[in-house]
Amino acid sequence: MIFLPFEIKSGLENMQKDAGLLDDAIKNKLEEPVFRLYGWAPPCVSLGRNQKSDFLDVKFLKENNIDVVRRLTGGRALLHDNEITYSYVCPVSSLKHGENVTESYKEISQIFIDKFKQLGIELEFGGKPARGHFDYCMLVSTGADLCHNGKKLIGSAQFRKEGYILQHGSILYDYDKNLLEKIFNEPVNTSSITCIKEINPNITKNDIINLFVKKY
Repeated sequence: MIFLPFEIKSGLENMQKDAGLLDDAIKNKLEEPVFRLYGWAPPCVSLGRNQKSDFLDVKFLKENNIDVVRRLTGGRALLHDNEITYSYVCPVSSLKHGENVTESYKEISQIFIDKFKQLGIELEFGGKPARGHFDYCMLVSTGADLCHNGKKLIGSAQFRKEGYILQHGSILYDYDKNLLEKIFNEPVNTSSITCIKEINPNITKNDIINLFVKKY
């Protein structure tokens, strides 16, 4: 696996980087997976590939220096702020069940299940699905997501192109409930989500980043 060290970029730069990694992998017929960790500055709302943006208060975002960008992947919007984001690019053929979307999520996400055990954090797939429509992605749990004690911690999404997969997702380190509700204009039920600071406040972002640096 090719590991790209943690870096902090703007929302547009991060999404361009992920798209570029996918295109480079296709162009060079890369057989080895590429794994990247990154952060965001300034904070940024990313919209799913086909998601409408009419729920956003553009004035509020500008006043609070929050960018907006669109992802290659589907799903609903996320606020990328106090988190660690990952991306994983690989050929479909590199996975045992790469053609099956659900199974490919599980294969890639197993990396996090194994690594987070080293921090004493047990993760499982999926959680209790939320009822109703929500624009904030973390309120919707699917089999592609990773939960701790039934609460969503890591949300992931995929995009496929010419036999390759781009999977990226958010590892929630901490969150501001009031800010989320102002951005997404909907109640944020914190009983359905969790973050590293809630699970163990002694774990730092560097502790998480170093889980992957040590191996690769």
